[in-house]
Amino acid sequence: MSARAERRFRVMGSDAHLIVVGGADDGAGAATEHRADESLLDHAQQRLDQLEGLWSRFRPDSEVTRLTAEAGSWVDVSDETALLVRRAVEAFRVSGASFDPTVLGDMIRAGYDRSFDALAEAPARSGVSRLLHGAGDIEVDGNRVRLPAGTGFDPGGIGKGLAADFVSAELVDLGAVGVCINVGGDLRVRGHGPAGPDQGWTVGLEHPWLDEPIALVGLLDGALATSTTLKRHWSVDGEERHHLIDPGTGRPSTSDLTLVSIIATEGWRAEVLAKAVLLRGSEHPFDLIGGTGAEAMCLDRDGRVQATDGFAAFLGGAP
Repeated sequence: MSARAERRFRVMGSDAHLIVVGGADDGAGAATEHRADESLLDHAQQRLDQLEGLWSRFRPDSEVTRLTAEAGSWVDVSDETALLVRRAVEAFRVSGASFDPTVLGDMIRAGYDRSFDALAEAPARSGVSRLLHGAGDIEVDGNRVRLPAGTGFDPGGIGKGLAADFVSAELVDLGAVGVCINVGGDLRVRGHGPAGPDQGWTVGLEHPWLDEPIALVGLLDGALATSTTLKRHWSVDGEERHHLIDPGTGRPSTSDLTLVSIIATEGWRAEVLAKAVLLRGSEHPFDLIGGTGAEAMCLDRDGRVQATDGFAAFLGGAP
């Protein structure tokens, strides 16, 4: 067995769970080769907090808020935010516009005008916003970003996965031999799992209705993201709404799929594709991911499960 350390906390409006694996256990619980200690967890938590500070649309001093406030003008941003916007533009194209980072106005009009933690404390209401779509016209030049005038940027649907990519890579660079970062169901693993060298990670896919996982998935190095309409939802004037906006209608999705899980090489890509597949519905859910190297499983509102042919290779736990 390998030494391990783990931590749970709230960040980015979600529950986070971090596991760091070090070298062989010396019998006294200490890693003899590589680090698996509290300092790595401290670094990971601080970095995730920092990224939330840069990317949260609910913080008035974040770079994302500034991009929206200064839409139409060039804005200097950090390396992290510049990459976030590049990845969001790439995701817009890869998803055939099913993922659109400029649906901020639609989110506000649907009542998602504050953090979900804040929504739980007071009744939601339909918001007013004149913000438009315009992801195809976002410009990035080095560390400068320009949104089209009249648009707003929302990193929901990509930010948690990209944050997990960032921080997991940093922890390996700092000496961990294995890392698992789960931020609100968007998960990234690198290196070996707690069972030892050449042993991967076992992840349970949570069932939305039952107290047991839909399946156990084994990963060596990669990402798993799950998108569902059943968790972040609220009521406005008696109408149930959720956070998955269909860019084609500007309203919460009416897809008959309730949950989609994607396995991909990177967290941001898995997160984006999970939402995009869910929006497509159960008739042809996987057309979009052909050629991406990703695998998918989905559950519709009647409890029917569909999966890509390659998804089965990951079932059963750690490889």
